[in-house]
Amino acid sequence: MLRFAGFELDFNRAELRKLDGEAIKLRPKTLALLHLFATNPGRVLSKQELMTAIWPNIHVGEDSLFQCIREIRTALQDESRQLIKSVSGRGYLFNADVRAPSPGDDGAAPSPIDISTTTPDDVPELASTPRQRHAGRWWLLASALIACVAIAFFALSLMRRPAETGTYSIAIAPLEARSSDPVTTAMAANVADRLTDGLSTIGNIRVIAPRAVSASVPADFILRGDLQHVAETWVIQARLVEGTTGQVRWSSSANIPMSLEPAIQQSRLTAGIGYPLALFINALSHSVQRSDDSKIVIDQANAYNSKTTPERLTAARNMLEKALASHPNDVDLQASLAAHLIREVQMEWLTPEGAAAAESHARNLLESALKHEPDYVPVQQAYCRLLMTTNYFVESLVACQKVLLLQPWDGATLFHMGISQLQLGRVEDALASFKQADAFDMPAVSRWTWLLGAGVALIHLDRYEEALSWLNRSLAITPGTGRTSMLIAAAYQALGQPDKAREAMKEALKIRPRSNAINVPLRTKNESPRYLAGSDRIMKLLIAAGLPEK
Repeated sequence: MLRFAGFELDFNRAELRKLDGEAIKLRPKTLALLHLFATNPGRVLSKQELMTAIWPNIHVGEDSLFQCIREIRTALQDESRQLIKSVSGRGYLFNADVRAPSPGDDGAAPSPIDISTTTPDDVPELASTPRQRHAGRWWLLASALIACVAIAFFALSLMRRPAETGTYSIAIAPLEARSSDPVTTAMAANVADRLTDGLSTIGNIRVIAPRAVSASVPADFILRGDLQHVAETWVIQARLVEGTTGQVRWSSSANIPMSLEPAIQQSRLTAGIGYPLALFINALSHSVQRSDDSKIVIDQANAYNSKTTPERLTAARNMLEKALASHPNDVDLQASLAAHLIREVQMEWLTPEGAAAAESHARNLLESALKHEPDYVPVQQAYCRLLMTTNYFVESLVACQKVLLLQPWDGATLFHMGISQLQLGRVEDALASFKQADAFDMPAVSRWTWLLGAGVALIHLDRYEEALSWLNRSLAITPGTGRTSMLIAAAYQALGQPDKAREAMKEALKIRPRSNAINVPLRTKNESPRYLAGSDRIMKLLIAAGLPEK
């Protein structure tokens, strides 16, 4: 056991706790990374060293590392980044006084752990130290037998929690590879591991990993699936069946191009199944007052928003308001209408009075919904978005993190986190959030947003060529916002291509004809000086590209 900064890391239980005993849930990979930091305090660890230790023999992108670091900082309440320090160009440093509990401490271990002998190779499995490993085979075997028996009884007591508690046990069966080639077999194993990691972060789910699943293991649900490649496309299918009856309760599928990078393929296959599965499980845990036709109305409204124009936004709002008038207690409709109203405020197509009324209406809807369903994902998603839109950035980061603890693959929430991070001046973190959202690529209706966000962050970092790539991808999905074309104009202007800049600005002004340097910027409140300085540079580029000053 190690103690640092008001926390203790218990190797035996693979658990992070506050000193008052409150456990903090972390994904296995995040816990392994924290273990590596805690056993190497005061030493700069390179990104490559961290990734090799935590993901041995698996190709992952840096976004996976950034996500784990964000989760550790959140768990340790390290918003100021004083514990996990980024060392520019070198890596990360764990800046904490780490010690083993002394015999006089409450809950102290019988013998201290020798930190200096622990190596990164021990981290992925949270193994014991070399000194402990050489204590004697008889003790190791006896301890293993006792531990297995204890874990078995403990697991059996937990697996069959009654459904009314809202806690479910899910056994994840090994993902079946429909062909025997090594690539498909490895991809199936990696996706199953990622699903296990993601589902294990959700508070009301107890997960049995694929290698531990057998016919004798009781569980509320069993997740089964298969993976195959058809032509140049991965096809994954999954279904959730009741453990006792075998009844199929949920099923879904996803198709992913094999032309993507391997790490992106893994992420999108996992999210393609994990995202709808997490929503289904979250809905099971809540007694939402859902009307039979609410899903149809919400899907129709989302379809209208996929190609955003003022007319389509208005039609979607009218559709949702009419449905809610007929079913005023439908929490799904309340959350969907609130999110839609916030979207209208963000698009800046409303008058100031209309925007204030929309914001107030959205807040009232969400306050009512939160009273009845505080942990319901659609409600928390809309609340995260509301706080971000109204410039309560720190509060928004907290609310968005709550969403990700219920829905780990939510790209829309990662986008809202990224916007808050951007306006707090944490541009690099914002870019990582947008890229993580793109790695998940879920939900499809929000796909253009994180592409736009990445483009904005890259312009703030003066990386204009990269920004154009992301912005053009966003424009191809949703050309109707106007903002995307303006940012493309800014990028071209910065690259010394004024003709292309003016052409892009003309397209933007066709969509937003009343735009000028006064009404285009986002509302000013709580932004950091770094963000404001970057916004001023972008505004000068926009004016040079043809944006009217008044």
